[in-house]
Amino acid sequence: MHSPLPEPDLPYLQKVLLEMLAIPSPTGFTDTLVRYVVERLEELGIPFELTRRGTIRATLKGRQSSPDRAVSAHLDTIGASVREIKDNGRLALAAIGCWSSRFAEGSRASLFTDQGVLRGSVLPLLASGHAFNTAVDQLPISWDHVELRLDAYCSTRADGESLGIGIGDFVAFDPLPEFCDSGHISSRHLDDKAGVAALLTALKVIVESGIEPEIDCHPLFTITEEVGSGAAAALPWDVSEFVGIDIAPVATGQQSNEHSVSVAMQDSGGPYDYHLSRHLLRLAAEHEVPVRRDLFRYYHSDAQSAVTAGYDIRTALLAFGCDGTHGYERTHIDSLKALTRLLAAYILSPPVFASDAQPAKEHSLERFSHQIEHDTQMASETQLPSLGSLLEVGGGERQA
Repeated sequence: MHSPLPEPDLPYLQKVLLEMLAIPSPTGFTDTLVRYVVERLEELGIPFELTRRGTIRATLKGRQSSPDRAVSAHLDTIGASVREIKDNGRLALAAIGCWSSRFAEGSRASLFTDQGVLRGSVLPLLASGHAFNTAVDQLPISWDHVELRLDAYCSTRADGESLGIGIGDFVAFDPLPEFCDSGHISSRHLDDKAGVAALLTALKVIVESGIEPEIDCHPLFTITEEVGSGAAAALPWDVSEFVGIDIAPVATGQQSNEHSVSVAMQDSGGPYDYHLSRHLLRLAAEHEVPVRRDLFRYYHSDAQSAVTAGYDIRTALLAFGCDGTHGYERTHIDSLKALTRLLAAYILSPPVFASDAQPAKEHSLERFSHQIEHDTQMASETQLPSLGSLLEVGGGERQA
C-alpha cells in the first residue's frame, strides 16, 4: 500500500498560473517567462541550467542517478507576428502555432516592436455592420481576412514604419483570465501555462515534504513546443523515461473531462510507450487520482519531439482536461489538482524498468519486457488453423 501523497498547494498553483498568464510568451518571445520560472525554481532550491535559447533543465535529486526520468511542460503559447504593414496602416498577421483566426477576431493584443509596446484589436477586414451590412457575415475564416488595428495614429504604411513596426514583430493576445467560485478557470494560453503551474506545484509539495525520490528527475520547461521542436535538444542525461505535460481536449469524441487528468495513449505521432503509460494508470488507481484514457488525433507534444529527435526513451503524456483548446480555453481546478497529484506520485515512484539504466545485452532477451504475459498472448494459438490446413488448396496439397 502506497503512503498517501502530500496534498498540493492549490493557492500556490493558482497564484503562479495567474502570474504566468500576465506574461506574454508566444513562441520565440519567451525570455521573460523563462526568467519567472527560474525564480520559482530558485525559491524551491532546485538547481537548473539554461540552454542557449532558454529551455530550462532542472534536477530533483533522487537516491540513485540512473536510470533517470524527465517531465516536461512548455512555456510558449500560440500568438502571431506581423506579416505586412498595409497601405491603410493596418497590419496583416501570420499565426504562430496552429490555431484558427476565428479565435483571434475581436481580441485585444499587444504588438512588441524594437522600440516599445503598442496596443490594438484584431478585426475582420469588414468590421462594421453599419458600413457593410450582411457582407460582414460572408467573409471566409482565415488569417488573410483579419488585421490588427493599432491604437495609435497609423493610417498609412509610412505611419506604421514611423512607429517602429517591423515585419516579424511579435503579437501577443490578452489572456483574459477568470477564476470562478465554481472552480472553473477560463483564459487563453492555459496551454501550457496550467501544465507549468501543476509541475511547479508538484515540485513544491515534494520539496516541502522532505521525501526523496527514488531516482533523479529532471523537470524541463521548453520554449518551442507550439511549433513542434520543444524537447528535441533538451535531454543530455541518461534519461530513460520522459513524461510530457500538456492539454487534453474536451470535445465530442474525446474521453477527457475538466475534472480528471488524462493519460494519452496515442497522438498524431503514434502510440505512447505501453509500459510507462500503464505505470501512470496504476499510480492513479493506487492514489485514487481521477484519470481518463484518451487518444488525440490532431496533436503533438514535447514527448513526440524528443522521440523524433532520436532519443531512445520511453514516453508518455499527462494532460489536464480543457474545453475550447487553442481558443477560449477553460479547465477546472479539479483537473489541475489531479494532474499535480499524479505528477508527484510519478516523480516519487520507482523506475518502470531499473534495467533501462544500462544498454541491453547484445543478442539477449534477458531483460527485455513483456507487454502481456507470453502464455496469455499466445493462448489463441490453439484456435488458429494449422500450417498444413493453410497449405491445402481445394482439399489437396499445395503445388510447388
